[in-house]
Amino acid sequence: MSLALVFPGQGSQTVGMGRLLADAYPQARAVFEEVDEALGERLSATIFEGPEETLTLTANAQPALMAVSLAALRSMESRGFDLSRAAFVAGHSLGEYSALAAAGSLSVADTARLLRVRGEAMQAAVPAGEGAMAAIIGLEAEALAALCEEAAEGSVCQIANDNGGGQLVISGKKAAVERAMALASARGAKRAIALPVSAPFHSALMQPAAERMAEALREARIAAPKVPLVANVLAAPIEDPEDIRARLVEQVTGRVRWRESMSFLADEGVSELLEIGSGKVLAGLAKRIDKRLSARSVGTPADIDAALA
Repeated sequence: MSLALVFPGQGSQTVGMGRLLADAYPQARAVFEEVDEALGERLSATIFEGPEETLTLTANAQPALMAVSLAALRSMESRGFDLSRAAFVAGHSLGEYSALAAAGSLSVADTARLLRVRGEAMQAAVPAGEGAMAAIIGLEAEALAALCEEAAEGSVCQIANDNGGGQLVISGKKAAVERAMALASARGAKRAIALPVSAPFHSALMQPAAERMAEALREARIAAPKVPLVANVLAAPIEDPEDIRARLVEQVTGRVRWRESMSFLADEGVSELLEIGSGKVLAGLAKRIDKRLSARSVGTPADIDAALA
């Protein structure tokens, strides 16, 4: 039985996440303290106590989710879990940074600072109200990609996430996304749902954010990960630090190929996934993507007990 660790992305945040870990494990508490120090503020207070609208801000949610993931992993390691048991790591969008921190490629402090920059840059890339995202249920990726091109009419509309289980997310200019939703509904999509997001993530409109991340990542110390990272934009493993740097920039405007990433893991003989951090989104998707994968979420002391048992 082969194991992979996966790390959640934005949308998995909840007020109070990680608090039980910090209460139960000094190693978890140390991660939250390290993130607070790196950012020069008590982000942990927002994570544990809210308010929700402050935690949900992209610039806060991204480092917060990473902190909870790393707190959960450090807690597991204090109980004897060894990272070398994992064949691969992967993370959904910002979770890719959590995966790299878990694999020793980035320090926790550097990851927190990079995710703060990433969150601010993504938020600032497009004026509020100009972009949009929507979930499209029940169309194939190839058909939806062609439909997006048609709906774009020279503007921006593209697939942002291929999450698997029949769920694709599109992103781009608001009018183009609305045209794509109407076309998708007319052509047999089961549902087309506008998403309550603050910017058109993983689209060409994020190019200013990609340029800002290229600058930030140029300065970052990146080591070869102890476990290969399955990169979002490739759905294939990478280990070279310069390749990682390039793919993290590409990821800002590129598609999160989550369905293909999970299929890759299953084809490589991975049968067990541990979703490390807040929520159960990725565990739920894994079961719908490939029946060969069993998945459990690890975000509380009780989850750690169950996973290690």
